Amino acid sequence: MVPVRLTGPRLAIREYHHTAGDVDALYGLFGDPEVTRYLPFEPRDRETCADQIELYLEEAMAPERDTYRLAVTRREDAEDPADATPIAHASLTLGNHRSAHLGYVLGRDVWGRGYAGEIAGLLCELSFEALGVHRLAARVDVDNAASAKVLLRLGFQLEGRVRHDLCKGGVWSDSYLYSLLADEWTGATG
Repeated sequence: MVPVRLTGPRLAIREYHHTAGDVDALYGLFGDPEVTRYLPFEPRDRETCADQIELYLEEAMAPERDTYRLAVTRREDAEDPADATPIAHASLTLGNHRSAHLGYVLGRDVWGRGYAGEIAGLLCELSFEALGVHRLAARVDVDNAASAKVLLRLGFQLEGRVRHDLCKGGVWSDSYLYSLLADEWTGATG
């Protein structure tokens, strides 16, 4: 396993640690109904979040890694980002034909600070520059205007609306599908 360590102007992205601090941080995200409103699952309990981190670490050890689920920390919170408490979650899933899908989830207390753009930019760097991805995609709930703006600022193009993409709590919702190609990536983060 080659651990992922990405550094932006204000944030660092790293592998999760199976520690109480990282479990609590993930639970702070995935246990919050407002944060999970646009995610494809209901809020999770702390034990499930601990199991998730165990899964993330197993995925990181795969001989041919295709899934990256990573902790996002603020650089100012610790001298070494590996010691900082996560404030967000980042994901990248590799697919066929040099494609990938990205995602990010931020805690409510850090919404509106521009962190989502920095996270997405760092995931673009990882995808295009380190992993050789050709096409990067993201799905966004049609009601999540803030996330759509993040992607558009980074150069993602709207491909269309995916109808009844997700059923959660017995209610169907639609998503917008965005994509960015390697030759469209400008290298800007944030």
